[in-house]
Amino acid sequence: MELIITYLVIIACILALALPAALRHTRHRHRRKFNLPPGPKPWPVIGNLQLMGPLTHQSLHALAKKHGPLVYLRFGSRPTVVGSSAAAARFFFKTHDLSFSDRPNLVVGKYTAYNSSDMVFSPYGPYWRLVRRLSLTELFSAKRLHSFSSIRVDEVHAVVRCIFDASPSVVLKEFLFTFTFNVISRMAFGRQYVAKDFEKGIQEIVIFFGVFNLGDYIPWLGFLDLQGYVRRMKRVSRKLDGLYEQILVDHEERRLREGDAFVAKDMVDVLLLMVDDPTMDDDTRFDRDRVKAIIQNMIIGGTDSSSLTIEWAISELVRNPEKQRKAAEELEQVVGRGRWVEEDDIPRLPYLVAVVKETMRLHPAVPLLVPRQAREHAVAGKDCGGYDVPSGTQVLLNVWAMGRDPAVWEAPEEFRPERFLGSEVDVKGQDMELVPFGAGRRMCPGYGLGLRMIQLLMANLVHGFEWLPPAGMRPEEVSMEEAPGANLRRAVPLEAIVELKLPRHLY
Repeated sequence: MELIITYLVIIACILALALPAALRHTRHRHRRKFNLPPGPKPWPVIGNLQLMGPLTHQSLHALAKKHGPLVYLRFGSRPTVVGSSAAAARFFFKTHDLSFSDRPNLVVGKYTAYNSSDMVFSPYGPYWRLVRRLSLTELFSAKRLHSFSSIRVDEVHAVVRCIFDASPSVVLKEFLFTFTFNVISRMAFGRQYVAKDFEKGIQEIVIFFGVFNLGDYIPWLGFLDLQGYVRRMKRVSRKLDGLYEQILVDHEERRLREGDAFVAKDMVDVLLLMVDDPTMDDDTRFDRDRVKAIIQNMIIGGTDSSSLTIEWAISELVRNPEKQRKAAEELEQVVGRGRWVEEDDIPRLPYLVAVVKETMRLHPAVPLLVPRQAREHAVAGKDCGGYDVPSGTQVLLNVWAMGRDPAVWEAPEEFRPERFLGSEVDVKGQDMELVPFGAGRRMCPGYGLGLRMIQLLMANLVHGFEWLPPAGMRPEEVSMEEAPGANLRRAVPLEAIVELKLPRHLY
């Protein structure tokens, strides 16, 4: 999300046109008094949008420091409550999870997710429950994940070979999206598609997830598309739609070839069979667009977040050579120097697992979890001030700020994997101090796959290579600057020198 320069040009016009609407809204707001969380006073019409800088999670963190762990804001005409603490996460995702299980109606869902028919943006109801159940049973169940372990191993070895060929100087980002995409492609689509065809469009859509589109917050300005976001969303969605259509055509052609012998082999096969199912009711019936929306979910959820987490983790190890040495020593003791790391080794690598957790604490792939919306009025407990959150309020959880809470984390700005050694705090949605995948009903269903991919590739990158800063740069000089967007990207992709550590014949 970014500060909208357009405001400076049109503010006078907005105020003149919107004054009657603003007055009506003010009268409506005072019809019922709520004990709302504290927050800054909103401006007419635009509310508190002027307080949002290019790194929205940092802007909201600054507001939380001033007003507390629950902050009430107005984004245009949309009331919003932002939580920045474990107590807030417990309130939203556990105590009142059902009350906050809906999604706000946003333009990005309409134009990039087939009219909000994917699992991320679809409203809470029968269709969303069906899609989530299918995801958990057909792709992300423990049995299915185990059956696809050889795919993950193949793709890890492919990445290692690519880094070996590119050494000694590598830009890590260039390899990560291909790795995660290939795993998802082979698991969910039954074959490997070309990652580069999808990469730019997917990353652009993820950027749209994090922008402030004026039409979402000042609806009567929406038709003007002053920022040009809607035009860009439509353009990139058309391009990706053609790629998704090809995936469907490939599956339909195989089904025709096999005739009566056809058996569904992957998630897309299952979804296409449901398109033809006459027993489906109107609420849950699949059509072609809904199938493509789920395909996009699987690609975005399985690729971008995992690759970003790995890049941040290696960046921290480059900046902290002593932490990298500890992880490497553990790997050598457990695995040895005669083979690569396997998934069965991960439970015996507590320091490596701690490195991943610490990375997710400091650099959560989604610093502001996807917005939720209150389906009904809810009242926070005393640990959150006892405040009201009225029905229809947009709810944001700032997990980036939660990872920097000094009441929970000692020296929160420092990279200390040791804090998780012997700790039972995990990232699987039960411990509200650390919820990089979310929690509750709308928690990311693919977190198990994400963890497997991140841990396995991380372990092999550290086991097979020593990661060093570019020539002439000290470790502490490696930039950790963040780029704007819904997903937490490095402002500058990590470039590093790699030195081989294992016998050459293994590469």
